[in-house]
Amino acid sequence: MAKTPVAKPAEPAKKRKTSPGEFIRQVRAEGSKVVWPTWGETVQTSIFVGIMMLILSLFFLGIDSAFGAIMRWLLTLA
Repeated sequence: MAKTPVAKPAEPAKKRKTSPGEFIRQVRAEGSKVVWPTWGETVQTSIFVGIMMLILSLFFLGIDSAFGAIMRWLLTLA
C-alpha cells in the first residue's frame, strides 16, 4: 500500500493587537450603525411591558393560590 502524505492543518493567522484608540473608533462606528427607537416607541414598549408584567403576575398569583388551596385540601384528608 502506498502512503499518502498527510496535509498539516493550517496554522491560524496571527492577529495584530488593536490599540485602545482604534478600538474606541470601531465602537463609535458600530454605534452609529444602530437604529435607535424613537421616544414614542420607547414609551409604548415600556407601557406594554408593564401591562404584560401585571397580567402575568396576576396569572401566577391565581395559579399559586389554586395549587395552595388544593394542597391544603389534600392535607386535610390525611
